[in-house]
Amino acid sequence: MTWLMLDALAVYLALIKQAIGVLAVLLALSGLDDLAIDLLYGLRRLWRRTIIYSRFPRATAASLSHHQPELGWMAVLIPAWDESTVIGAMLRTTLARLAYPRYRLYVGAYPNDPLTAAAVRDIAAGDDRVRLVLTARDGPTTKADCLNALYAAVLRDEAAGHAPFKAIVLHDAEDVVHPRSLSVFDHLIPRKAMVQLPVLPLARERHNWVAGTYLDEFAESHAKDLVVREWLGASLPCAGVGCAFSRAALTLAATENGGLPFRADSVTEDYELGVRLGVHGLDAALVRIPADDADTRIVATREYFPATLEAAVRQRARWLLGITLAGWQRLGWPGTLVDRYMLLRDRKALLNAYLNIAAYVAALHLAALWLTAQLWPAVPRFPALIEPGGVTALLVRFNAALLAWRLLLRALFTARLYGWREGLRAVPRAVVSNIVNFLAAVRAVRLYTRARRSRTPLAWDKTAHHYPTPDALDPAA
Repeated sequence: MTWLMLDALAVYLALIKQAIGVLAVLLALSGLDDLAIDLLYGLRRLWRRTIIYSRFPRATAASLSHHQPELGWMAVLIPAWDESTVIGAMLRTTLARLAYPRYRLYVGAYPNDPLTAAAVRDIAAGDDRVRLVLTARDGPTTKADCLNALYAAVLRDEAAGHAPFKAIVLHDAEDVVHPRSLSVFDHLIPRKAMVQLPVLPLARERHNWVAGTYLDEFAESHAKDLVVREWLGASLPCAGVGCAFSRAALTLAATENGGLPFRADSVTEDYELGVRLGVHGLDAALVRIPADDADTRIVATREYFPATLEAAVRQRARWLLGITLAGWQRLGWPGTLVDRYMLLRDRKALLNAYLNIAAYVAALHLAALWLTAQLWPAVPRFPALIEPGGVTALLVRFNAALLAWRLLLRALFTARLYGWREGLRAVPRAVVSNIVNFLAAVRAVRLYTRARRSRTPLAWDKTAHHYPTPDALDPAA
């Protein structure tokens, strides 16, 4: 029996050895892809600093309105399902903070969600800038379905005599809207078909490991990855909040979609719409601009992100499902070579979620074998899982160097926005982020497989939201 167990162990370790080799290759390829984006970001930053900003002063959001002969009307669409705990505070805060005179907030609620509708109705009764729109069907449907109902309400208001809206802005019920955001949209639309402002998660008053992962991921993606994507001329996905579309862009999307711009059977309608517009050759911009000369912080949308493991997994599973699985099925590989490369980067997130956990498992195997050899010298020796001097050993060292670089960059981007303490925490939080993403990937695959087998549409799998208290709100942010 002992020899049988040893034989089985030998076979198992041989399989693990081969798996480690394959894993090392895949991680190296993914790491080189990320490194290429890092280098492109560095080149862009150098070019702008030495060429652009040496010749032109940097604009601010406050200065943009001086160049506009007339301000346009903005329709802000806010879909809300089961948001009675936050929608009232969000609307009151937005109305009090927006430094822009011409806008209307269209809030979508469902007939079977009377608490949310009542909260919106209370605000709308005292302020004609708020418009409650009840959907035709009970919820939850999808966020896209609710947005379509809001878009239809905008068209009805224009037909009834309201001045034409220059742009359609998207926000969520938990968003802290920047006071100068509409000024940025007004300045760039319709020259740009879509304008996206960065999304910056709010830091919790007491450190939370799950919520903290959002600080790190958005700090890097909205300051580097999307910046490079725009610079290369690839289609720019919409984040679903803090973004605005020109009327021509949404008219084009509606023409392709039976009269309404958002595909109601999609769980990541914002992402898909941005990609579709880019494929049509319409220009989009990710705008990172300071508020004014006194406040150099960028104009951005801020919000609290999930603080529990369950909520974070649900939210990220929806993102992975819509972008990597359903998005692949629905969009295919459209556009230019650069577009397809960026779609590949988006879709590799699902594979990376599994690869990162596989790397942890491989590291545990190596640690267990080493520890066994130290504690029990009499145990029979097996061939090394990583041959010294071999190709796999070189790849492991290379991947370790890439990992160190990745963690350093993540810490720096987080520290730039949230301070050095959060920057240091970003390093161990990478482990938490990988665990959350792995669990989300498992859930996304399960939901996608179930929907395909049953041929049922995916519903709005939203998470509970939290809105900052008045004391926690920064009046300038």
